[in-house]
Order: sequence, then structure tokens, then C-alpha cells
Amino acid sequence: MDPQHLRTFVAVAGLASFSAAARELGYTQSAISQQIAALEQDLRTPLLLRRPVVPTEAGARLLEHAPGILLRLDAARADVARLGRSARGRLRLAVTALAVPEGTARALALTRRELPRADIAVAVLGRAAAVAAVASGEADVAVVDGLAAPSDPLALPASAPVSATRIAERGLGVLLPAGHPLARRDRVPLAALSDARWLDAPEAAVPLAELRAATGSEAFPATLTLTGPDLRSVTACVAAGLGLAAVPAGTPLPPDVAAVPLADPGLLHRTEALWAGTLTGAARTFVDALGSH
Repeated sequence: MDPQHLRTFVAVAGLASFSAAARELGYTQSAISQQIAALEQDLRTPLLLRRPVVPTEAGARLLEHAPGILLRLDAARADVARLGRSARGRLRLAVTALAVPEGTARALALTRRELPRADIAVAVLGRAAAVAAVASGEADVAVVDGLAAPSDPLALPASAPVSATRIAERGLGVLLPAGHPLARRDRVPLAALSDARWLDAPEAAVPLAELRAATGSEAFPATLTLTGPDLRSVTACVAAGLGLAAVPAGTPLPPDVAAVPLADPGLLHRTEALWAGTLTGAARTFVDALGSH
């Protein structure tokens, strides 16, 4: 199976259009058609209906496998490329918004002290994007966060060929406007808030999907969706009374927002460092510094 043909198939199926895929990938429409035809010939089965452009049953099954296949190929390419360059003076870091306070800045400072001439760049991303960046070689290390049971690892995509190490585990708090009736409570059970209005900000707070999965509930209705890893937008919306959000205990907050600890010991916020291949150079220095805080 030609990887480029598979990428083209994913683009056509996702856009439901041969012409749109051609524009996105920079090919002619006839070249796109030829690649799809070649893939169908290779697999000996039709993958797409043409009018309208929708996957066949076989095409839908291939779409389930495609992300893992392509991610593995990107990871292999990145791993081989690492052997051909020195990583000592370069660090590309992907970090999720709620993982930033978990010693990331301190570890970067220690890395800079150890390697004063290192070329360091940091991107704040959502968890899925950060994991993909490490697997594909776009990032040397990712620091990611998520909800987990005590001592359990984060649930990462099975297709992502990465190694992981625990950085921190914390309790959770629910963000409320400072004047909210519950803002002065010592603790509040999550179940008591299941029917409250919530913000769905999966890249800047604990995703509502994780709260539902952890509690086995379809509650936690979202009244507003926020995209992007911007915690300040979340706290501003909470302060305005637009909804609640869950964050790790100790997250820096403005004075018009309160964080009340959740009385749910089976739920923790976990932070992990991820990398692909073998840690060397600045990446090794950074991960060692993370583990020492």
C-alpha cells in the first residue's frame, strides 16, 4: 500500500470531494483520481462511491486503520532522521495548557542553564496534537495532562509509538465565580455539579468527555464550547457566570474566580512527559530536569 495514496484517500474521504482534495494536496484532480484508482486496484476493492463521494464499507474500514498507519510511518521517518542529526543543541517542546505549571518553566530554565546555546522552541497545543507532534518528530518532547485514576497512566492513542513517564498527580478543583454560593466550601462532590452549566474547553480545562467517562454519567451539560489551549479565556467565562470548569489543584487563577476542591479521591489530574525513540541531548536534559522538581 502506497502511503501517499493512503493520505490522498483520507483527504478525499474527509472532504467528500476529489476537487477539494486536489486543491488541499496540490495535485490535479486527475492525479487524485489516479491515486485512488491505484489504491483500489492494490486492495482489490472499491473504497469510494463517486456520486456522492462517500466511503464504501471497505473504505470506512480502511479509514479506521489509516490514522494509526500514517502516524507509525511518520514516527519511523522521524526516528531515522534523529540518527542523522545531533540533538544536543535543539529542543522542540509541545506542552498542553494545564501542564505548563507542572515544573515545565523550571525545567526549561535548568535546561537553558545546562545548555546556554540550545535552540529551544515551545508550542502550547491540545493533548491529541501534542502526542501526534512527538510521534511524528515535530516535537522532541511533549508534556501532557489529563484525568486518571490514582497511579494509572494517561489513556493515549494505542497507535502512538511513544514512551511516557509520570511527572505529577494532583487533585481536581472546580472553577466558580468568586461570588458563587459554593465558592467558600471546603470541598464539593462532583455528582452535586452534574446538572450545572459547564464550559466545554477540552484543550484548556479537564474535558467534559473525561468527566463523563470517569463518572459513568451523560450529565455535565455544556452551555459554551471554547477551542484552543487558552486558560485565560476559560477563567474569564467562569467569572462571567457562563459555566463551570474543572482544573488541577493549584492552577494560578485571577481574583474573580475561585477553585473549590472536588471531594472525589478516585479522580486525579496527571501530567506525563512523552517522547519517541531514545532521549538524547537537550531532550534528555529537559526530561531529567522535569523529574527532579
